[in-house]
Amino acid sequence: MKGLKISFIVLAAALITFGLSGMALAFHSGGVAECMGCHNIHDAKSSDALLVGTDISSTCLVCHGKTGASSYHIATPDADMPAGTPPGNRTPGGDFGWLKKTYTYNPGYGPDKTEPGDIHGHNIVATEFGYAADGTNLKAPGGDMTSTDLSCNSCHDNHGKLRRLDTAGTFATTGAPIIGSGSYNTSDVPSAGKAVGAYRLLRGTDSSAGSGGKTFTSIFNAVVPSTYNRSEAVTPTRVAYGAGVSDWCATCHPDMHSGTSSKMTHPVNQMLSTTVAANYNAYVGSGNMTGAVATSYDSIVPFQTDNSKDYTVLTPLAVNNGSVTTGPAGSDRVMCLSCHRAHASGWEYMGRWNNAGELIAVDGVWPGTNSPSTIAQGGKYSQGRTVEETTKAYNDKPMTYASYQRSLCNKCHAKD
Repeated sequence: MKGLKISFIVLAAALITFGLSGMALAFHSGGVAECMGCHNIHDAKSSDALLVGTDISSTCLVCHGKTGASSYHIATPDADMPAGTPPGNRTPGGDFGWLKKTYTYNPGYGPDKTEPGDIHGHNIVATEFGYAADGTNLKAPGGDMTSTDLSCNSCHDNHGKLRRLDTAGTFATTGAPIIGSGSYNTSDVPSAGKAVGAYRLLRGTDSSAGSGGKTFTSIFNAVVPSTYNRSEAVTPTRVAYGAGVSDWCATCHPDMHSGTSSKMTHPVNQMLSTTVAANYNAYVGSGNMTGAVATSYDSIVPFQTDNSKDYTVLTPLAVNNGSVTTGPAGSDRVMCLSCHRAHASGWEYMGRWNNAGELIAVDGVWPGTNSPSTIAQGGKYSQGRTVEETTKAYNDKPMTYASYQRSLCNKCHAKD
């Protein structure tokens, strides 16, 4: 029977690689995957649901826990990222491998600082791959979900029952068969009697709660280019984020959101305003406000397109070839993912850029312990990272800001 189990896993990997009926990433195809790719009915590792892994996330990482160009890879194996070598995946959501990266450095004042790996993102529990519960937070920040419950299916519906029935953003759990992914700019447009899956199989309204017992009441509307685990050295990867992003995150982090919090928090799911949009569009780098709306988009600081559920509006914005570089209008919105990555990042608190220091770039380069610039080598700026790690944390984006660049909070606020 062990041979049978291996065959099922190999079959699942082959289906992901080659697809079915010409559809990309056809193992899931927007909905429930091949049953035997995740379950083994006679020789399972887990008594819970007869999984091929010892737990839920380990089962997911059998296929997703790899590095390389395939977009479904989201966790670099330990062997591929020794000390000084960054995780290799460059998806918009980041790479869980950053959770394995702990940095110790001297900030230039006081004692050395240690930045634990678990501060870099969502700490999924995947014992076979060395991922453990968050050692810093026993519960979700701003919420009550227990950290030991966090797994891939806390956010993603492993059976993919949520489906989009039309281009207007109508979702349900029944009503038509899912014919393919609804995530991509190449996804089929649903027609009568057909549906496509929800973005990245994310849970939503009418989707049963995953690990941790949270019930989602919002839909995460978005579209991504069909190729997105890629270097942004030449052109950015633009995800078209639509309505519901921040409300969706608030399922587990309600007290981190301005609309529901008892604390003073940064606004989310609110219009940028004419002033903030003008700052974003003019901002090139510290001290440089000569930009134009036609070319101001920055994938490190994305925004939500209005409060749109219209996929005829969102889909054309999801590109990776640099053909859509327009910045926001005042009606567009700030969201959680304007500042954070969904899985993990190279910076504290899964930030999209380094917010732990005064400057994110110095002497015209990204900092690093092995930088050709002695200034950029300093612990205050390199923070224990190599140039390769810093660069990869920005998905290879060239340092095109100011030679001495402050926090990218200024992309919206222009206080530098």
